[in-house]
Amino acid sequence: MTRNGTRIELVIDAVRQGIASRAHPPGARLPSVRQQAGRLGVSVSTVVEAYERLAAEGLVQPRAGSGFYVQGAVAPLALSGLAPRLDRQVDPLWLSRQSLEADAEVLKPGCGWLPPTWMPEASMRRALRQIARGDASALCDYGSPLGLSALRVLLARRMAGAGIAAQPEQVLLVESGTQAVDLVCRFLLEPGDTVLVDDPCYFNFHALLRAHRVKVVGVPYTPEGPDLEAFAEVLRAQAPRLYITNSGLHNPTGATLSPRVAHQVLKLAEQAGMRIVEDDIFADFETTPAPRLAAFDGLSQVIHVGSFSKTLSAAMRCGYIAARADWIEDLTDLRIATSFGGGRLASEVLLAVLTDGGYRRHVEGLRARLAIEMRRVIERLAPLGITPWHVPSAGMFVWCRLPEGVQATPLSQHCLARGVVLAPGNAFSPGQRGGDFLRFNVAQCSAPRIFEVLADGLARQR
Repeated sequence: MTRNGTRIELVIDAVRQGIASRAHPPGARLPSVRQQAGRLGVSVSTVVEAYERLAAEGLVQPRAGSGFYVQGAVAPLALSGLAPRLDRQVDPLWLSRQSLEADAEVLKPGCGWLPPTWMPEASMRRALRQIARGDASALCDYGSPLGLSALRVLLARRMAGAGIAAQPEQVLLVESGTQAVDLVCRFLLEPGDTVLVDDPCYFNFHALLRAHRVKVVGVPYTPEGPDLEAFAEVLRAQAPRLYITNSGLHNPTGATLSPRVAHQVLKLAEQAGMRIVEDDIFADFETTPAPRLAAFDGLSQVIHVGSFSKTLSAAMRCGYIAARADWIEDLTDLRIATSFGGGRLASEVLLAVLTDGGYRRHVEGLRARLAIEMRRVIERLAPLGITPWHVPSAGMFVWCRLPEGVQATPLSQHCLARGVVLAPGNAFSPGQRGGDFLRFNVAQCSAPRIFEVLADGLARQR
């Protein structure tokens, strides 16, 4: 394609993205050709040609003496159109789809879960057999609005062990940790609000927040938690309504929040009137528990969410929200409105597995196994010049810097073509500061071919 052709496609893509994100709704006038030319740094004639092509496709309509207007009905919501135009190799939705759709032959050191062989399959089968022999309502009926009472009692007891004072009626069962965050966002946010996240942070936070049409602002993350100076400045300048974070075993860095930073974060949040969602799905991987914001705050302005998809089963979807009682009341109504009854079968299975005596031994085994794999993977990466930003105390993730001059996106493209799915750093970075980082899941790095493919990709960039 000629250079001019490339520029025409640039204009067309910009207009398509605006239509997909509904920035240009039906009937809206597009920016004038001169405005668009100045905005995109192209010539007026390039914009005219791009608009004419869009008109030929029926996407826009020229009106003599007035300009070009968007045609048709409201475009279906396209999440990929709500973000900056990035290479699909660093798009959060692309990364999720590659990991979830890959067949058994594809290696996935970039995915976010344990191999099925690491899960307590025997306990799951026992629980399913036990429930199948019991009351048919567990197999066939809707769950109660708050969710299975016995499981909520157990979860409240588990949280008390971490210093979080939650009564069972302050616990709402949901289908997953992702649904928990989604419900909280529906409850607290309006389109156009500002939400603060860590930079880097769990990539699906980005994708989920796009669907809520909010402004996402990142604050640099350190081995002790968010950078407090930057955190305070964002609160002053941006007035975010919500902060979403991990306190224990941060994703993707593996860092843990220090007590000093936790207290300062809560102090700053209280002064700014900002609420916090504390995503705690990696709690059972910890060997030494990190401070929990919900424990210090007493569930006043902090909402604590979790699930067991990482330690028990990603197929048996069950998560929870712990919050102050009046918020749980409203969140319960919202949950009924969006998903009606809960997944009772999943709750029954989870309760059976958590109380059969084997779960504690299972997670102890996971911690030991992950510690061994963490050391092994770091040692395997060292000769390649890939070094950890921080050596985690526990968990499955290690956030690694690539050798100087190497970029994660082309390296990920090279490896994907050879059957290895990586997790490039910019997928986790709202500010696109992770171009030379990769997140490795140490539990998914046992195949020697991963390191062979990595070495070949690094050699091609040097």
